[in-house]
Amino acid sequence: MKQLVKVLKASGCRLQFYRFPLGSMLGVLLYLSLIGTQPLQGQSLEEYLQEAAKNNPGLQAAYAQYQATAEQVNQVSMPNPEFQAGVFLRPMERFMGNQATDLRLMQMFPWRGMLTSQKEEAYQMGQAAYFRFLDKKNQLFLEVNSPWLELMVRQGELKLTQQTLDYLKKQESLLLVNYQVGSSSGLSSSTASMPIQQPTRSAGSRMSGMGNPSTTESAGQGMSLGMPTPSMTSAYVGMPGILQLKLQLNEQETRLMQLQENLAVLKIQFNQLLNRAIESPVTLPEELEAPYLPLEKQAYLEKIKESNPMLAMFDAEKSALVQQEKMAALEGRPMLGAGVNYMPLSPRIEKGMPMGGDNMVMPMVTLSLPIYRKKIDSKIKEASLLQQGVEFEKKETENRLAMQWASAFRNWEESNRNLNLYQEQLALIDQQLQLLESGLATGKSSLLDVLQLQQQDLEYQRKVLYATYQGHQSLMQLEALIQNSTNPSN
Repeated sequence: MKQLVKVLKASGCRLQFYRFPLGSMLGVLLYLSLIGTQPLQGQSLEEYLQEAAKNNPGLQAAYAQYQATAEQVNQVSMPNPEFQAGVFLRPMERFMGNQATDLRLMQMFPWRGMLTSQKEEAYQMGQAAYFRFLDKKNQLFLEVNSPWLELMVRQGELKLTQQTLDYLKKQESLLLVNYQVGSSSGLSSSTASMPIQQPTRSAGSRMSGMGNPSTTESAGQGMSLGMPTPSMTSAYVGMPGILQLKLQLNEQETRLMQLQENLAVLKIQFNQLLNRAIESPVTLPEELEAPYLPLEKQAYLEKIKESNPMLAMFDAEKSALVQQEKMAALEGRPMLGAGVNYMPLSPRIEKGMPMGGDNMVMPMVTLSLPIYRKKIDSKIKEASLLQQGVEFEKKETENRLAMQWASAFRNWEESNRNLNLYQEQLALIDQQLQLLESGLATGKSSLLDVLQLQQQDLEYQRKVLYATYQGHQSLMQLEALIQNSTNPSN
């Protein structure tokens, strides 16, 4: 072992062993070398959400629909007065004079309470449109959050893949030197049988489930993503082992290129959600911060029932239907009208003397008679049945929201358990690294053992990254179930 170290130093190899963080919840630094320049200052998620809320056409359409519906309150008013004018082609001779025109003005008055019910019904329909806008906004934020998180994870995975490549290349150099030393000096068989790692399952199956946290398997199960692990040691140092290591290097290099291509596609999709040019730069923070849950589990469920936009929309729709039922009942009441009939008269000549000529004013009253009761009763029954339908829809939505809440919290708790586990595992790996590094001087441990353990450390960092991603996805799902704003303009 000492001879191997001397040969490595003589060949210019730096025996420097990198220590990585112990899997803190702050995640892994992002690999930003894709753009070929110095890393840019990352734009926060909140800034992207504000940009999406401002520019997204679907959200703008929903807000315009809300504003249009709210205008219906101003459209409720008294019926327009009716003015009638008649002209006689030949003046009509009357006792009081000759009449050439007949003028009539009439104003109808709805039953007391009709206008109030109409205004309230229009207001409630506007509120329902507003809550639909809020739900649309929540869904847009969820759509923006998901690719943003996936971008963060893919870049974190990109960095870990690059670090894996670096370690595999370093291990390849050590094996080549070890092979040359063993061939020239006849090292013992025990020295020549130092194990190297074998590749595990590829990352394709694990990455395909990233977009759906409810079906994503635990970050601690089957998430090796092509990382070599020290548990599989069927190949040994020698030319076959070196060739096997070359296979792993080729696989990781191909994976790195695939991640770069996937990242470019994700940026295009993200820009489309923000309604901006597909080539616009997307800058991200350097760290995926730890998710923070501000409320307890049961408190979140109560908050959802209190402020979910869809539940509030159903309440507004029911209130509007209550007013429709009142309006239908008021339609069964008579409608009163008042007006005036004005008849201008000109004097008529009788026996050479002008007679009459005084204008006539006649007050008028009208009364509508709603005698066809079947239509009125049917409207009342229709409004009552629609109220029942809204109640059932609200109950169904409450059940669906409760299921989404339970699923999100299950993933949240799973994420926390995995993060705690991975932190403990990384702490143990750190202790092992310290022992192995101290044993290098005495020959009790090998360089390859240290490299294997450092690769295992990278694997757990990858698991921390995915567990953090799962926690953020769960938090985003919970936030999408709650009304995030009371101001339509936000």
